[in-house]
Amino acid sequence: MYEDNFDTGSTGSYTTYQTTGYSQSYGENKEPEKKRKKSGIFGKIMLSIALGLFFGLFAGVGFFAVGQGMGLLDSAKDGKTVENVQKTEVIPEISSRIDADYDSNSTGAVVDRAVLQSDIPSVVDNVMPAMVSIVNKATVTANYWGRTYSQEVPSSGSGIIVKEDENELLIVTNNHVVEDANSLEVTFIDGTTAVAVTKGVDEDMDLAVISVALSELSNDTLNAINIAELGDSTQLELGESVIVIGNALGYGQSVTTGIVSAIDREITMDDGSKGTFIQTDAAINPGNSGGALLNMYGEVIGINSNKIGGTAIEGMGYAIPISSASPIIADLMERQTRTVIYNESERGYLGIRLQAITGEIAAAYNMPQGIYVVNAVEGGAAKEAGVLTGDIITKFDGNKIKDYEDLQALLQYYPAGETVTIVLQRPENGEYVTHEIELTLGSRESVNSPQKRE
Repeated sequence: MYEDNFDTGSTGSYTTYQTTGYSQSYGENKEPEKKRKKSGIFGKIMLSIALGLFFGLFAGVGFFAVGQGMGLLDSAKDGKTVENVQKTEVIPEISSRIDADYDSNSTGAVVDRAVLQSDIPSVVDNVMPAMVSIVNKATVTANYWGRTYSQEVPSSGSGIIVKEDENELLIVTNNHVVEDANSLEVTFIDGTTAVAVTKGVDEDMDLAVISVALSELSNDTLNAINIAELGDSTQLELGESVIVIGNALGYGQSVTTGIVSAIDREITMDDGSKGTFIQTDAAINPGNSGGALLNMYGEVIGINSNKIGGTAIEGMGYAIPISSASPIIADLMERQTRTVIYNESERGYLGIRLQAITGEIAAAYNMPQGIYVVNAVEGGAAKEAGVLTGDIITKFDGNKIKDYEDLQALLQYYPAGETVTIVLQRPENGEYVTHEIELTLGSRESVNSPQKRE
């Protein structure tokens, strides 16, 4: 709103122009007004400077008081910097799993495991000497147009060195990696190879232990390899970082990383059985089976298996938890390594006439798969131990028996007179009941019959 003022005594000239909040006069006193304006601006500048200095002094006193209260200045007097205090007091609180290791010979410096967790190359460098590549040469049979063809085909897998004793090096892997092998070849970190033999298997858990004679290895190889450290898979947490090492696609050892996607994941296998596994998004490809799933401390917390879950889904790999596998591995390592093949006159026999229960028959008639006892021969080992007609033998000395060929392959390593344990399923009240029977193997003369027998 404009307000116009006119001087009635003048000749009508405009002496003052006003607006709300602002006025300016024109006339004889114009120059002194400018001087007053300059003086006012200078005063304001000096006042601002004074207020700034006052605020800075006040803030400095405040920060000094806070620092004194928190003990930061005392830490500096003791030779510790603010940075050191933050590392030792704050970082361990980030995660309940991160703890600090103190070196008693040092000046109290802290080795923070949070730093170790990011050092993947160091973890891999320490564990890689405990990893091996495995080549299984097995005979594959196919039927084309009524004719049967057989060919020896190699397949690749991985293994983990878990023990060295006076005579042999023991390596854990998957059962399917060494299954039906005519021969096994192991390659170590230095590139040398050696022949291995199967020491024991557990088909239900898909585990196997194979053995390499120390006499087959040079001192250079023995100095190059390591024994893997087994961890505790029950302590795993969702989202925890993991490392996979294995002979992917048979090209040699490779490394992938990921996280724990699920713990105690229940998976139904191809044969209908169920198992509980560790699920990870780290790539587990063909050839990785039998290799190591590691935590960030370099401990084996799982045995990888490409067989579990199949290959239909990407980004989901599975491993057998080491805490579940360890008791089985310990049992397999205690078994006798069998390399001597006995001729027929020295070989042990069960003394039974048999019929194989194939997977198809088992499914059709709701029977266990194994060896059906048609008859236990008088005077034979089975008859003497209490095996009955109608029993189905499913395991021999801890090894699963699916057919006649499985039994033959095992018996060639057992001499007459050796005592073994067999597991059989016996029909009782309309269902099959598991029995374990200990028997002493007989000789060929004790089962002299033209019918199929073992």
